Amino acid sequence: MRDVARLAGVSTQTVSRVVNKHPHVAAETRQRVLTAMRALNYRQNLVARALVTQRTGTIGIIAYETSLYGPTSMLYAIEGAARSAGYFVSVASVRHLDRRSVLDAVDWLRRQQVEGIIAIAPATAVASALAEVAGGMATISVGGGYDEAVPSAQIDNAAGARQAARHLLELGHATVHHVAGPAEWPEAGERTDGWREALSAAARPAPLPLRGDWSSQAGYEQGRLLAEDPSVTAVFCASDQLALGVLRALHEAGRRVPEDVSVVGFDDTPDAGHYLPPLTTVRQDFAELGRRSLGLLLAQLDRSDREPAARRTVQVPRLIVRSSTGPPPGRSATPATGLRAP
Repeated sequence: MRDVARLAGVSTQTVSRVVNKHPHVAAETRQRVLTAMRALNYRQNLVARALVTQRTGTIGIIAYETSLYGPTSMLYAIEGAARSAGYFVSVASVRHLDRRSVLDAVDWLRRQQVEGIIAIAPATAVASALAEVAGGMATISVGGGYDEAVPSAQIDNAAGARQAARHLLELGHATVHHVAGPAEWPEAGERTDGWREALSAAARPAPLPLRGDWSSQAGYEQGRLLAEDPSVTAVFCASDQLALGVLRALHEAGRRVPEDVSVVGFDDTPDAGHYLPPLTTVRQDFAELGRRSLGLLLAQLDRSDREPAARRTVQVPRLIVRSSTGPPPGRSATPATGLRAP
């Protein structure tokens, strides 16, 4: 740092201010210091900085090792928000959503000297395991799993499902069938609850849900059963991947979408607008979810008692209306609900 100061013709205090992004440094002075740093190949010693400030500038993320769109998008969103805020990121991936795997990941991140942990918690076991360490480490859970002891950032899955079911009912369908996600995932249960609440509020019968494992193969298998029932005119799927399988099954059975059967998904994956037909679905704003989860963690780090200003933030998703939904056979079109995609 002294070498940089000498080359730039400033004090070491000024170099320190530039390194730490202090706002009260003249632009011309800042540029001279940055030029000197590049010329000398200067890099800040993060170990020394941590010893002085007692802050490592690193956040740990516990991620689920999967190719599923939701958990993967959450990881990218949290990582992006952390980096934008000037934090380094250390990621610990777990293959199994159980207590032991999560606690092992927490131990590994602690050895990396992270300041706090954000865990993607699609299963209740993840949030429950985090509750065991919440007193000694700033922790946030993100996703469907929730424990009151751990602050969380979540998507209102039930609200999204209600939007999807109401959209189909308002188009004139007598009821809405449901292809649900796996029972052990809280998000799947919340989406089933929202679907059922919408039908109950409209005094419509709720068919028995068909359950899958989030995959298009599961959607295809359940879709074949739905395609055999001529009374089925509307289907709400708990994920876009499930909807993709349902669309194929309906096509093979000669059931046209949306002329004979309307289909709605959940997630709004990047490919959803290119399904045949383009899929009406519920969009989750993962970038906003990442910002909210990071905000909760930083609020927790900034308080000596480890208690954030808010314990929970819930984000309401939006219905995106495309071409896979329409009125049932024999009914004329009615105004669609939700945000229509271009």
